[in-house]
Amino acid sequence: MSLDRLVEEIRQRGASDLAKIQADAEAERARLVADRDRRLAEIREQSERMTAADIARERAQRIAAAHLLARKATYEARERRLQQSLGEVRELLRSSAADPTYPKLLERMVARVHRALGNDARIRGRAEDAPTLSRIAGSRFDPTPEPILGGIVGISADGRRRLTLSFDELLRLREDRVRELLA
Repeated sequence: MSLDRLVEEIRQRGASDLAKIQADAEAERARLVADRDRRLAEIREQSERMTAADIARERAQRIAAAHLLARKATYEARERRLQQSLGEVRELLRSSAADPTYPKLLERMVARVHRALGNDARIRGRAEDAPTLSRIAGSRFDPTPEPILGGIVGISADGRRRLTLSFDELLRLREDRVRELLA
């Protein structure tokens, strides 16, 4: 083998090794570019999914807040209407004291107080009802006026027990039922 041939063979082998290395480098570069592009695509997709999820969550929160505000406004309107209706009921109770049957009602209330607290129980009522109550209860009538819509307050002789049959108290005790009826 001649030296030229050997040099040529070394050159050819070097050229083929260089071509192989360049091909491997090009393949590696193509693989890296493809891997980079795949990663970028995954990151974009993940970012888009997260953004869409955040948008959906924000939208759901806003819708829920709007529903809550609507329920609150409905509840407040209903409560205002009920308060107005209860005010009207109070006015009706106040005006019922002018009814001709009101003295009969006071008589029944006084009888109830005497059954519950004894015949020596003191009776109190509104200042407007003083003449009627003094006639019904006689000497057991206490002229100290009570700040009530109507009805009476009975106090036992020893002062330890009290029976309130005022319209205010009766309405307060049955307010839940009245609200239920008005709603």
